[in-house]
Amino acid sequence: MTVKKGLFLWLAFMGIFVACSSTSELPNTDSREGRPDQESWGVTITMTESGVKRAEISAGHLQKFNEQNYTNLENNVIVDLYNDREVHTTRIYSDRAEVEEKSNFMRAISHVVVLSDSGVNLYTDTLSWDNEEGQVYTEDSVMVTTESGDTLYGIGFESDARMEHWTIDYPSGVTGKRYE
Repeated sequence: MTVKKGLFLWLAFMGIFVACSSTSELPNTDSREGRPDQESWGVTITMTESGVKRAEISAGHLQKFNEQNYTNLENNVIVDLYNDREVHTTRIYSDRAEVEEKSNFMRAISHVVVLSDSGVNLYTDTLSWDNEEGQVYTEDSVMVTTESGDTLYGIGFESDARMEHWTIDYPSGVTGKRYE
């Protein structure tokens, strides 16, 4: 009789437990809302303008959102920029990047390092590349090292993609040059 009584109590407890538990619905796995239309790993993308290679982008992970014409890149993003004769000019490293596909406008985000073939290097948190204008710029804090070893700091930076003609806002730093 004790076994039956114990079994009855256990079944009664389980009945109360099930009756009191919440009955939330399972997430709708058919919905694509907020999810990328395409995903790829270990990708390389070539961006062109009128058939001329302007950039080559590689990343560990890509998410493409068709409706927004937007691509998110992450995990060791490397961007190589080329001039209008397809000659390499600059390499950009970042943790993440966003590309607006209609304009090929790109924003590099987090731990951005720019190494130009001209010898000018830039370190910042974000950097935008306007393909149509051929300009790179940021409004964040920057550190720039020049080909002659000067180090400049500032807030805000603008340059051509080759990093040959650039301006830095609110500059401070160390230079060996004499200005008269």
